Amino acid sequence: MRLFGLTITREKSLASVDQRGGWWPIVRESYAGAWQENVEVKLDSVLSHSAVFRCVSLIASDVAKMRIRLVQVDDDGIWSETTSPSYSPILRKPNRFQNRIQFFTNWMESKLTRGNTYVLKERDNRGVVIRLYVLDPARVKPLVADDGSVYYELRQDTLSGLTESAVVVPAKEIIHDRWNTLFHPLVGLSPIFANGLAATQGQAIQNMSAGFFQNGAQPGGVLTAPGAIADETAARLKAHWDANYTGKNRGKVAVLGDGLKYEPMTAKMVDSQLVEQLKWSAETVCSVFGVPAYKAGVGPAPAYNNVEALNQQYYSDCLQIHIESVELCLDEGLEMKPPYGTEFDIDDLLRMDTATQIEALTKATTGGLMKPDEGRKKLGLKPVEGGDAVYLQQQNYSLAALARRDAQVDPFNPAPAETPTVTPDPANDDEAQARAAIALLEKDFREALNA
Repeated sequence: MRLFGLTITREKSLASVDQRGGWWPIVRESYAGAWQENVEVKLDSVLSHSAVFRCVSLIASDVAKMRIRLVQVDDDGIWSETTSPSYSPILRKPNRFQNRIQFFTNWMESKLTRGNTYVLKERDNRGVVIRLYVLDPARVKPLVADDGSVYYELRQDTLSGLTESAVVVPAKEIIHDRWNTLFHPLVGLSPIFANGLAATQGQAIQNMSAGFFQNGAQPGGVLTAPGAIADETAARLKAHWDANYTGKNRGKVAVLGDGLKYEPMTAKMVDSQLVEQLKWSAETVCSVFGVPAYKAGVGPAPAYNNVEALNQQYYSDCLQIHIESVELCLDEGLEMKPPYGTEFDIDDLLRMDTATQIEALTKATTGGLMKPDEGRKKLGLKPVEGGDAVYLQQQNYSLAALARRDAQVDPFNPAPAETPTVTPDPANDDEAQARAAIALLEKDFREALNA
Protein backbone atom coordinates (compact mmCIF):
# COMPACT_ATOMS: atom_id res chain seq x y z
CA MET A 1 0.00 0.00 0.00
CA ARG A 2 1.17 3.54 -0.77
CA LEU A 3 0.90 6.27 1.87
CA PHE A 4 2.27 9.76 1.25
CA GLY A 5 4.72 8.41 -1.30
CA LEU A 6 5.87 5.50 0.91
CA THR A 7 5.25 1.79 0.56
CA ILE A 8 3.66 0.60 3.79
CA THR A 9 3.45 -3.08 4.65
CA ARG A 10 2.38 -4.96 7.74
CA GLU A 11 5.51 -6.31 9.39
CA LYS A 12 5.67 -9.74 10.96
CA SER A 13 6.51 -10.41 14.60
CA LEU A 14 5.36 -7.04 15.87
CA ALA A 15 4.53 -6.89 19.55
CA SER A 16 2.00 -4.30 20.69
CA VAL A 17 3.05 -2.00 23.52
CA ASP A 18 0.33 -1.92 26.16
CA GLN A 19 -0.32 1.80 26.62
CA ARG A 20 -2.17 1.16 29.85
CA GLY A 21 0.20 -1.20 31.63
CA GLY A 22 3.56 -0.60 30.01
CA TRP A 23 6.10 -3.29 30.77
CA TRP A 24 4.21 -4.61 33.77
CA PRO A 25 0.60 -5.78 33.32
CA ILE A 26 -0.76 -4.42 36.61
CA VAL A 27 -3.88 -2.48 37.45
CA ARG A 28 -3.47 1.31 37.53
CA GLU A 29 -5.61 2.96 40.21
CA SER A 30 -5.99 6.46 41.59
CA TYR A 31 -5.48 4.84 45.00
CA ALA A 32 -5.28 1.27 46.31
CA GLY A 33 -8.67 -0.41 46.11
CA ALA A 34 -10.29 2.30 43.98
CA TRP A 35 -11.69 -0.12 41.42
CA GLN A 36 -13.36 -2.24 44.10
CA GLU A 37 -15.09 0.90 45.40
CA ASN A 38 -16.19 1.88 41.87
CA VAL A 39 -14.13 5.08 41.98
CA GLU A 40 -13.40 5.94 38.36
CA VAL A 41 -11.29 8.77 36.97
CA LYS A 42 -12.77 9.43 33.54
CA LEU A 43 -10.71 11.61 31.22
CA ASP A 44 -13.63 13.46 29.67
CA SER A 45 -15.05 14.27 33.11
CA VAL A 46 -11.73 15.32 34.61
CA LEU A 47 -11.04 17.67 31.68
CA SER A 48 -14.18 19.59 32.60
CA HIS A 49 -12.68 20.49 35.97
CA SER A 50 -11.81 24.18 35.87
CA ALA A 51 -8.22 23.83 37.13
CA VAL A 52 -7.40 20.97 34.72
CA PHE A 53 -8.95 22.82 31.80
CA ARG A 54 -7.09 26.02 32.68
CA CYS A 55 -3.70 24.33 33.12
CA VAL A 56 -3.97 22.48 29.80
CA SER A 57 -5.15 25.54 27.86
CA LEU A 58 -2.59 27.83 29.54
CA ILE A 59 0.46 25.65 28.81
CA ALA A 60 -0.70 24.84 25.28
CA SER A 61 -1.43 28.47 24.39
CA ASP A 62 1.82 29.77 25.92
CA VAL A 63 3.90 27.33 23.89
CA ALA A 64 1.90 27.95 20.72
CA LYS A 65 2.04 31.75 20.90
CA MET A 66 5.83 31.74 20.60
CA ARG A 67 7.00 32.02 17.01
CA ILE A 68 8.99 29.02 15.82
CA ARG A 69 12.13 30.13 13.99
CA LEU A 70 14.52 28.41 11.62
CA VAL A 71 18.01 29.21 12.90
CA GLN A 72 21.50 28.65 11.58
CA VAL A 73 24.75 28.46 13.53
CA ASP A 74 27.85 30.29 12.28
CA ASP A 75 31.55 29.58 12.78
CA ASP A 76 31.48 31.45 16.11
CA GLY A 77 28.72 29.22 17.49
CA ILE A 78 26.10 31.98 17.29
CA TRP A 79 22.58 31.02 16.21
CA SER A 80 20.75 33.51 14.01
CA GLU A 81 17.43 33.35 12.17
CA THR A 82 17.49 32.31 8.53
CA THR A 83 15.25 30.88 5.81
CA SER A 84 15.34 27.71 3.72
CA PRO A 85 13.00 26.47 0.99
CA SER A 86 13.15 22.98 2.54
CA TYR A 87 12.16 23.94 6.09
CA SER A 88 10.65 27.45 6.26
CA PRO A 89 7.30 26.69 4.52
CA ILE A 90 6.36 23.81 6.84
CA LEU A 91 7.25 25.84 9.94
CA ARG A 92 4.99 28.67 8.77
CA LYS A 93 2.03 26.38 7.92
CA PRO A 94 2.40 22.73 8.99
CA ASN A 95 -0.63 21.41 7.06
CA ARG A 96 -3.57 22.42 4.93
CA PHE A 97 -6.09 23.01 7.75
CA GLN A 98 -3.98 24.35 10.65
CA ASN A 99 -1.75 27.38 11.05
CA ARG A 100 1.29 27.17 13.30
CA ILE A 101 -0.58 28.32 16.46
CA GLN A 102 -3.38 25.79 15.97
CA PHE A 103 -0.85 23.07 15.18
CA PHE A 104 1.30 23.55 18.28
CA THR A 105 -1.78 24.03 20.47
CA ASN A 106 -3.03 20.66 19.21
CA TRP A 107 0.45 19.18 19.80
CA MET A 108 0.56 20.30 23.44
CA GLU A 109 -3.07 19.43 24.23
CA SER A 110 -2.45 15.86 23.10
CA LYS A 111 0.71 15.62 25.19
CA LEU A 112 -0.84 17.15 28.31
CA THR A 113 -4.05 15.11 28.26
CA ARG A 114 -2.73 11.76 26.95
CA GLY A 115 1.00 11.95 27.68
CA ASN A 116 1.81 11.33 24.00
CA THR A 117 1.80 13.36 20.78
CA TYR A 118 2.00 11.48 17.49
CA VAL A 119 2.76 13.57 14.39
CA LEU A 120 2.54 11.95 10.97
CA LYS A 121 4.86 13.19 8.22
CA GLU A 122 3.85 13.68 4.61
CA ARG A 123 6.65 13.73 2.05
CA ASP A 124 6.94 14.84 -1.56
CA ASN A 125 8.60 12.89 -4.38
CA ARG A 126 12.01 14.08 -3.19
CA GLY A 127 11.45 12.60 0.25
CA VAL A 128 11.27 16.06 1.86
CA VAL A 129 8.68 16.50 4.64
CA ILE A 130 6.08 18.99 3.41
CA ARG A 131 3.22 18.51 5.89
CA LEU A 132 2.74 17.44 9.51
CA TYR A 133 -0.45 16.05 11.09
CA VAL A 134 -1.13 15.62 14.82
CA LEU A 135 -2.91 12.27 15.18
CA ASP A 136 -5.54 11.18 17.69
CA PRO A 137 -3.57 9.28 20.38
CA ALA A 138 -6.43 6.83 20.76
CA ARG A 139 -5.89 5.76 17.12
CA VAL A 140 -2.14 5.11 17.42
CA LYS A 141 -0.37 2.12 18.94
CA PRO A 142 3.43 1.69 19.24
CA LEU A 143 4.77 -1.66 18.04
CA VAL A 144 8.15 -3.30 18.64
CA ALA A 145 9.64 -5.91 16.29
CA ASP A 146 11.76 -8.86 17.38
CA ASP A 147 14.93 -6.99 16.41
CA GLY A 148 13.92 -3.95 18.49
CA SER A 149 12.73 -1.84 15.54
CA VAL A 150 9.87 0.50 16.39
CA TYR A 151 6.73 0.85 14.29
CA TYR A 152 3.39 2.52 14.77
CA GLU A 153 -0.04 1.14 13.95
CA LEU A 154 -2.31 3.93 12.71
CA ARG A 155 -6.08 3.67 12.60
CA GLN A 156 -8.24 5.46 10.05
CA ASP A 157 -8.06 9.26 10.24
CA THR A 158 -9.49 10.86 7.12
CA LEU A 159 -8.54 14.39 8.12
CA SER A 160 -4.88 13.36 8.27
CA GLY A 161 -5.03 11.42 5.00
CA LEU A 162 -5.29 7.94 6.53
CA THR A 163 -8.08 6.23 4.60
CA GLU A 164 -7.19 2.61 5.39
CA SER A 165 -8.68 0.94 8.46
CA ALA A 166 -5.19 0.19 9.81
CA VAL A 167 -1.64 0.64 8.54
CA VAL A 168 1.80 0.14 10.07
CA VAL A 169 4.51 2.74 9.47
CA PRO A 170 8.15 2.80 10.60
CA ALA A 171 9.22 5.11 13.39
CA LYS A 172 10.98 7.48 10.98
CA GLU A 173 7.57 8.55 9.63
CA ILE A 174 6.24 9.54 13.06
CA ILE A 175 7.34 12.30 15.42
CA HIS A 176 6.60 10.94 18.88
CA ASP A 177 6.78 13.46 21.73
CA ARG A 178 6.10 11.78 25.08
CA TRP A 179 6.13 12.81 28.73
CA ASN A 180 6.46 10.91 32.02
CA THR A 181 7.55 7.55 30.59
CA LEU A 182 7.33 5.85 33.97
CA PHE A 183 6.30 2.38 32.75
CA HIS A 184 7.64 2.16 29.19
CA PRO A 185 10.00 4.38 27.12
CA LEU A 186 7.46 4.49 24.27
CA VAL A 187 4.42 5.24 26.44
CA GLY A 188 3.95 8.60 28.15
CA LEU A 189 1.63 9.46 31.02
CA SER A 190 -0.51 12.55 31.38
CA PRO A 191 -0.38 14.55 34.65
CA ILE A 192 -4.04 13.54 34.99
CA PHE A 193 -2.66 10.14 36.08
CA ALA A 194 -1.56 11.89 39.31
CA ASN A 195 -4.16 14.61 39.77
CA GLY A 196 -7.26 12.84 38.46
CA LEU A 197 -8.52 11.96 41.94
CA ALA A 198 -8.12 15.55 43.16
CA ALA A 199 -10.00 16.79 40.10
CA THR A 200 -12.73 14.19 40.67
CA GLN A 201 -13.03 15.33 44.28
CA GLY A 202 -13.31 18.94 43.16
CA GLN A 203 -16.07 18.03 40.73
CA ALA A 204 -17.94 16.18 43.46
CA ILE A 205 -17.75 19.28 45.66
CA GLN A 206 -19.02 21.46 42.84
CA ASN A 207 -21.89 19.07 42.07
CA MET A 208 -22.89 18.99 45.72
CA SER A 209 -22.72 22.77 45.93
CA ALA A 210 -24.85 23.08 42.80
CA GLY A 211 -27.51 20.84 44.34
CA PHE A 212 -27.31 22.80 47.59
CA PHE A 213 -27.95 26.13 45.89
CA GLN A 214 -30.68 24.66 43.70
CA ASN A 215 -32.47 24.03 46.98
CA GLY A 216 -32.26 27.71 47.84
CA ALA A 217 -28.98 27.36 49.76
CA GLN A 218 -30.89 25.60 52.52
CA PRO A 219 -30.04 22.19 53.95
CA GLY A 220 -32.69 19.53 54.30
CA GLY A 221 -35.11 19.15 57.14
CA VAL A 222 -37.22 16.66 59.10
CA LEU A 223 -40.98 16.17 59.17
CA THR A 224 -41.98 15.01 62.65
CA ALA A 225 -45.29 13.65 63.91
CA PRO A 226 -46.50 13.38 67.52
CA GLY A 227 -47.04 9.66 67.16
CA ALA A 228 -45.96 6.66 65.13
CA ILE A 229 -46.86 6.57 61.43
CA ALA A 230 -46.71 3.76 58.91
CA ASP A 231 -43.84 3.48 56.42
CA GLU A 232 -46.24 3.98 53.51
CA THR A 233 -47.52 7.21 55.05
CA ALA A 234 -43.98 8.47 55.71
CA ALA A 235 -42.94 7.76 52.13
CA ARG A 236 -46.06 9.49 50.78
CA LEU A 237 -45.48 12.60 52.93
CA LYS A 238 -41.81 12.80 51.92
CA ALA A 239 -42.59 12.51 48.21
CA HIS A 240 -45.29 15.14 48.54
CA TRP A 241 -42.92 17.51 50.37
CA ASP A 242 -40.07 17.05 47.87
CA ALA A 243 -42.36 17.62 44.91
CA ASN A 244 -44.12 20.73 46.22
CA TYR A 245 -41.83 22.55 48.65
CA THR A 246 -38.19 22.07 47.54
CA GLY A 247 -36.06 23.38 44.70
CA LYS A 248 -37.88 25.95 42.58
CA ASN A 249 -40.98 25.49 44.80
CA ARG A 250 -39.12 26.50 47.92
CA GLY A 251 -41.00 29.26 49.76
CA LYS A 252 -44.49 28.02 49.01
CA VAL A 253 -46.93 27.85 51.91
CA ALA A 254 -47.19 24.33 53.36
CA VAL A 255 -50.33 23.29 55.28
CA LEU A 256 -49.56 20.59 57.81
CA GLY A 257 -52.13 18.62 59.78
CA ASP A 258 -52.32 15.87 62.37
CA GLY A 259 -49.60 17.53 64.45
CA LEU A 260 -46.93 17.36 61.74
CA LYS A 261 -44.03 19.77 62.19
CA TYR A 262 -41.14 20.68 59.82
CA GLU A 263 -37.78 21.23 61.52
CA PRO A 264 -35.00 22.50 59.20
CA MET A 265 -31.50 21.13 59.66
CA THR A 266 -28.66 23.55 60.29
CA ALA A 267 -25.47 23.46 58.20
CA LYS A 268 -22.58 21.71 59.87
CA MET A 269 -19.23 23.38 60.41
CA VAL A 270 -17.62 21.06 57.87
CA ASP A 271 -19.95 22.44 55.19
CA SER A 272 -18.31 25.84 55.51
CA GLN A 273 -14.95 24.22 54.60
CA LEU A 274 -16.02 23.24 51.10
CA VAL A 275 -14.32 26.30 49.66
CA GLU A 276 -11.03 25.31 51.29
CA GLN A 277 -11.41 21.74 50.03
CA LEU A 278 -12.18 22.97 46.52
CA LYS A 279 -9.14 25.27 46.63
CA TRP A 280 -6.92 22.42 47.80
CA SER A 281 -8.03 20.17 44.93
CA ALA A 282 -7.35 22.95 42.41
CA GLU A 283 -3.92 23.65 43.91
CA THR A 284 -3.07 19.94 43.69
CA VAL A 285 -3.98 19.92 40.01
CA CYS A 286 -1.80 22.99 39.37
CA SER A 287 1.17 21.51 41.27
CA VAL A 288 1.13 18.34 39.15
CA PHE A 289 1.06 20.35 35.91
CA GLY A 290 3.80 22.65 37.25
CA VAL A 291 1.64 25.75 36.81
CA PRO A 292 1.76 28.49 39.49
CA ALA A 293 -1.63 28.44 41.21
CA TYR A 294 -2.29 32.15 40.68
CA LYS A 295 -1.97 31.71 36.91
CA ALA A 296 -4.87 29.25 37.02
CA GLY A 297 -6.99 31.63 39.07
CA VAL A 298 -6.40 29.79 42.34
CA GLY A 299 -5.35 32.29 44.97
CA PRO A 300 -3.83 35.76 44.69
CA ALA A 301 -0.73 36.66 42.70
CA PRO A 302 2.57 37.19 44.56
CA ALA A 303 2.84 40.55 46.28
CA TYR A 304 6.06 41.67 44.62
CA ASN A 305 5.66 43.36 41.26
CA ASN A 306 8.24 41.75 39.00
CA VAL A 307 6.61 40.34 35.90
CA GLU A 308 9.89 39.16 34.40
CA ALA A 309 10.90 37.16 37.48
CA LEU A 310 7.47 35.51 37.73
CA ASN A 311 7.47 34.57 34.05
CA GLN A 312 11.05 33.30 34.30
CA GLN A 313 10.06 31.01 37.16
CA TYR A 314 7.02 29.77 35.22
CA TYR A 315 9.25 29.16 32.19
CA SER A 316 11.93 27.19 34.03
CA ASP A 317 9.56 25.15 36.22
CA CYS A 318 6.84 24.38 33.68
CA LEU A 319 7.39 25.37 30.05
CA GLN A 320 11.09 24.79 29.37
CA ILE A 321 10.90 21.00 29.17
CA HIS A 322 8.03 21.17 26.68
CA ILE A 323 9.65 23.90 24.56
CA GLU A 324 12.99 22.15 24.24
CA SER A 325 11.29 18.80 23.64
CA VAL A 326 9.28 20.21 20.72
CA GLU A 327 12.39 21.88 19.27
CA LEU A 328 14.40 18.66 19.42
CA CYS A 329 11.53 16.58 18.00
CA LEU A 330 11.23 18.98 15.06
CA ASP A 331 14.98 18.97 14.41
CA GLU A 332 15.02 15.18 14.28
CA GLY A 333 11.62 14.75 12.63
CA LEU A 334 12.34 17.19 9.78
CA GLU A 335 15.77 15.55 9.44
CA MET A 336 17.58 18.86 9.73
CA LYS A 337 21.29 18.76 9.12
CA PRO A 338 23.90 21.21 10.42
CA PRO A 339 23.94 24.15 10.50
CA TYR A 340 20.10 24.30 10.71
CA GLY A 341 17.82 23.95 13.72
CA THR A 342 14.53 25.18 15.17
CA GLU A 343 14.03 27.54 18.08
CA PHE A 344 11.03 29.14 19.76
CA ASP A 345 11.27 32.91 20.20
CA ILE A 346 11.35 33.13 24.00
CA ASP A 347 11.03 36.93 23.85
CA ASP A 348 7.36 36.42 22.99
CA LEU A 349 6.92 34.85 26.43
CA LEU A 350 9.45 36.56 28.72
CA ARG A 351 8.54 40.14 27.95
CA MET A 352 9.60 42.73 30.50
CA ASP A 353 7.57 45.79 31.40
CA THR A 354 8.36 48.82 29.23
CA ALA A 355 10.45 50.74 31.78
CA THR A 356 12.63 47.72 32.66
CA GLN A 357 13.06 46.75 29.02
CA ILE A 358 14.22 50.23 27.96
CA GLU A 359 16.60 50.42 30.93
CA ALA A 360 18.13 47.05 30.09
CA LEU A 361 18.52 47.91 26.39
CA THR A 362 20.10 51.26 27.24
CA LYS A 363 22.70 49.64 29.46
CA ALA A 364 23.43 47.01 26.81
CA THR A 365 23.96 49.59 24.04
CA THR A 366 26.03 52.05 26.09
CA GLY A 367 28.04 49.20 27.60
CA GLY A 368 29.25 47.88 24.25
CA LEU A 369 27.20 44.66 24.28
CA MET A 370 24.61 45.57 21.68
CA LYS A 371 24.29 47.80 18.65
CA PRO A 372 21.67 50.56 18.91
CA ASP A 373 19.85 49.13 15.90
CA GLU A 374 19.62 45.75 17.65
CA GLY A 375 18.00 47.38 20.65
CA ARG A 376 15.65 49.39 18.45
CA LYS A 377 14.60 46.21 16.66
CA LYS A 378 13.44 44.68 19.96
CA LEU A 379 11.21 47.72 20.42
CA GLY A 380 9.84 47.48 16.89
CA LEU A 381 11.76 50.54 15.65
CA LYS A 382 13.58 50.91 12.34
CA PRO A 383 17.39 51.26 12.02
CA VAL A 384 18.95 54.72 12.12
CA GLU A 385 22.13 56.17 10.68
CA GLY A 386 25.10 55.21 12.82
CA GLY A 387 23.11 52.55 14.67
CA ASP A 388 24.97 49.59 13.17
CA ALA A 389 28.04 49.95 15.39
CA VAL A 390 29.01 49.02 18.95
CA TYR A 391 29.64 52.05 21.18
CA LEU A 392 31.66 52.42 24.36
CA GLN A 393 32.51 55.46 26.46
CA GLN A 394 35.95 56.99 25.95
CA GLN A 395 37.11 56.85 29.57
CA ASN A 396 37.06 53.04 29.57
CA TYR A 397 40.46 51.39 29.16
CA SER A 398 41.36 47.86 28.21
CA LEU A 399 42.76 45.45 30.79
CA ALA A 400 46.02 45.31 28.84
CA ALA A 401 46.45 49.10 29.14
CA LEU A 402 45.75 48.99 32.86
CA ALA A 403 48.23 46.13 33.28
CA ARG A 404 50.96 48.17 31.61
CA ARG A 405 50.20 51.05 33.95
CA ASP A 406 50.38 48.85 37.05
CA ALA A 407 53.68 47.35 35.89
CA GLN A 408 55.45 50.63 36.61
CA VAL A 409 57.48 51.13 39.81
CA ASP A 410 55.01 53.69 41.14
CA PRO A 411 51.84 53.46 39.03
CA PHE A 412 50.19 56.40 40.81
CA ASN A 413 53.24 58.71 40.77
CA PRO A 414 55.04 57.99 37.54
CA ALA A 415 58.13 59.86 36.46
CA PRO A 416 57.31 62.72 34.13
CA ALA A 417 57.74 61.75 30.55
CA GLU A 418 60.44 63.52 28.65
CA THR A 419 59.15 66.06 26.24
CA PRO A 420 60.69 65.46 22.87
CA THR A 421 62.65 68.38 21.49
CA VAL A 422 61.29 69.54 18.21
CA THR A 423 63.58 71.74 16.14
CA PRO A 424 61.61 74.03 13.91
CA ASP A 425 62.41 73.73 10.26
CA PRO A 426 62.83 77.23 8.88
CA ALA A 427 61.88 75.88 5.48
CA ASN A 428 58.52 74.53 6.73
CA ASP A 429 57.36 76.19 9.96
CA ASP A 430 53.81 74.74 9.65
CA GLU A 431 55.09 71.18 9.59
CA ALA A 432 57.30 71.77 12.63
CA GLN A 433 54.41 73.22 14.58
CA ALA A 434 52.24 70.25 13.71
CA ARG A 435 54.85 67.78 14.96
CA ALA A 436 55.23 69.74 18.17
CA ALA A 437 51.49 69.74 18.73
CA ILE A 438 51.34 65.96 18.18
CA ALA A 439 54.16 65.44 20.69
CA LEU A 440 52.29 67.45 23.31
CA LEU A 441 49.11 65.42 22.74
CA GLU A 442 51.04 62.18 23.17
CA LYS A 443 52.47 63.48 26.45
CA ASP A 444 49.04 64.42 27.77
CA PHE A 445 47.64 61.01 26.80
CA ARG A 446 50.42 59.14 28.65
CA GLU A 447 49.94 61.26 31.74
CA ALA A 448 46.19 60.62 31.67
CA LEU A 449 46.82 56.89 31.23
CA ASN A 450 49.22 56.78 34.15
CA ALA A 451 46.82 58.70 36.33
